[in-house]
Amino acid sequence: MTDTPNTRAGYVALLGRPNVGKSTLLNRLLEQKISITSPKPQTTRHTILGIKTLPGVQLVYVDTPGLHLGGKTAMNRYMNRAAGHVLGYVDVVVFVVEALRWTEEDEAVLGRLADYAGPVVLAVNKVDRVTDKPRLLPFIQDLAGRRPFTAVVPLSAAKGDNTAALEEEVARLLPSGPFFFSEDQVTTASSRFIAAELVREKLTRVLDAELPYALTVEIEQFETEGRLLRIGAVIWVERKGQKAIVIGDKGTVLREAGRLARLDMERIFDAKVFLQTWVKVREGWSDDERALRSLGFQDET
Repeated sequence: MTDTPNTRAGYVALLGRPNVGKSTLLNRLLEQKISITSPKPQTTRHTILGIKTLPGVQLVYVDTPGLHLGGKTAMNRYMNRAAGHVLGYVDVVVFVVEALRWTEEDEAVLGRLADYAGPVVLAVNKVDRVTDKPRLLPFIQDLAGRRPFTAVVPLSAAKGDNTAALEEEVARLLPSGPFFFSEDQVTTASSRFIAAELVREKLTRVLDAELPYALTVEIEQFETEGRLLRIGAVIWVERKGQKAIVIGDKGTVLREAGRLARLDMERIFDAKVFLQTWVKVREGWSDDERALRSLGFQDET
């Protein structure tokens, strides 16, 4: 860790409703993939730390599950708790919204920020998708009137437009102090966690609309043999019909998702990967607190 009189360091929460691009923004800011992404809402289920160290400043980004209404299952309630918990310890909040789209869930996130005393930066994402640009300014002005934001930054996480400006705004808001992590560390997530998330991401993308919401991945084997990495992943679903969907006709879905996950793993882990996958049924796991804990859904302390 670096401890000099001129260093600044702090935790920065990326907060917002599902599917506004928080994970894409984290990956863009870190310039590498840490958090999985997909067009499906609620892809992120855990808080994920991404560490960016620049000369004199260390930003610890906290990617959060999307705060959402409803909370019908234990997993929904867990994700809302995980997202809300970060407000108790972060130094800066980046409130991510989608350009020209304000929903009841966005309003709910804004409500959660009412008691947060620290600086809040508004990031208006997906501006690259706006064809009618003159509509942007009134939209941003309306949002800026809803609370005293420290700064408002329009950007495109997908294309990288103006993300450097966001980082500059956030960096200047961090408190003085020593770095929390070594300068070459990029995340606190374990390799097992990253492997599980990569398998889940590829299933999300390959299955698309057919994806069972109650699907999770558990890594049962993670062993290194020289340059070879052996990974065994169990994909948990809640019903036999979901198992058939995930496997696909003659195993096509599972095979393609596994192939794509393996390619990402080899790039991230810099090793040859032998990946095996199995699909198993565990009825009602997504609404069972004990089952959630056994599958790694642990509340932060």
